[in-house]
Amino acid sequence: MGRITNAMRRKSIRTALTAALAATALTFLAACTSTPDAAATVDPSDQRPVVLTTFTVLADMAQNVAGEHLRVESITKVGAEIHGYQPTPGDIAKAAEADLILDNGLNLEAWFSQFVDGLDVPHVVVSDGVETISIAEDAYEGLPNPHAWMSPLNAQIYVDNMATAFGELDPGNAAEYAANAAAYKTELQAVSDELTDELATLAPNQRALITCEGAFSYLARDAGLSEHYLWAVNAEQQSTPRQVAAVIDFVRDNEVPAVFCESTVSDRTMQQVVEASDAAFGGTLYVDSLSEAGGPVPTYLELLRHDTELIIDGLTRAGS
Repeated sequence: MGRITNAMRRKSIRTALTAALAATALTFLAACTSTPDAAATVDPSDQRPVVLTTFTVLADMAQNVAGEHLRVESITKVGAEIHGYQPTPGDIAKAAEADLILDNGLNLEAWFSQFVDGLDVPHVVVSDGVETISIAEDAYEGLPNPHAWMSPLNAQIYVDNMATAFGELDPGNAAEYAANAAAYKTELQAVSDELTDELATLAPNQRALITCEGAFSYLARDAGLSEHYLWAVNAEQQSTPRQVAAVIDFVRDNEVPAVFCESTVSDRTMQQVVEASDAAFGGTLYVDSLSEAGGPVPTYLELLRHDTELIIDGLTRAGS
């Protein structure tokens, strides 16, 4: 992680860069699928440094560390599929005005390097230091599974990286960022403890987490669960008949009580697994995006708690 310097110098030239970058992006992205513009109306009197994250989960984590000293925003909106996102001209203009950009790394944001190319804005990879798990199959076999934040233990590494980056960006409030991070990590540890404690008594056939995408490798490792899925990464959303049959066979052979799917993809194929076995559909898990404020997972901690409770309920009570 490089030290963040010359923030005032960068800010002075970004305004001039913004119009040119946006115009270039209009031509470059003309053929891309249209997506909502991430640029939002902000109070012009708000002079706090701007931290831009690639998706809503990171934004909420960052806000907990930043407190009131930084303005934290997400490039992607609630419900967006992060893997194949196509940045808009407004996104690029907004990034040019940021003081710091946070990305997950681990090949999650395939669009990110192109997105920041040419921008004089520092960025930090918040997954640095995580012990990765490799993807086991499909086109991405051997690459690190990018969903490291789904482990509350890994999330504490993310938080430490954010606190360090914010302290370098804004040294006058470094002590407060460190204190916020410590308090937030205590809450993350509590969720991790709840997950492992609740699942400790599961029978062997209940210790399997079946999902649409292989996004739960880290959480499954923490909880001592085996992980099974219809496809490895959401960029490969078309599961083959062979993959579906293999999941059905596993569920039948092991009498797995419940299966799940993620909020950003259709559960249609997983419902085929339900119909072909005695498993119940345990519900919708959240991974790549938070919900709206009134929804089930408006914050990252609530996302973890929601998923933990759903998994525990499904594996311990479904079919009982």
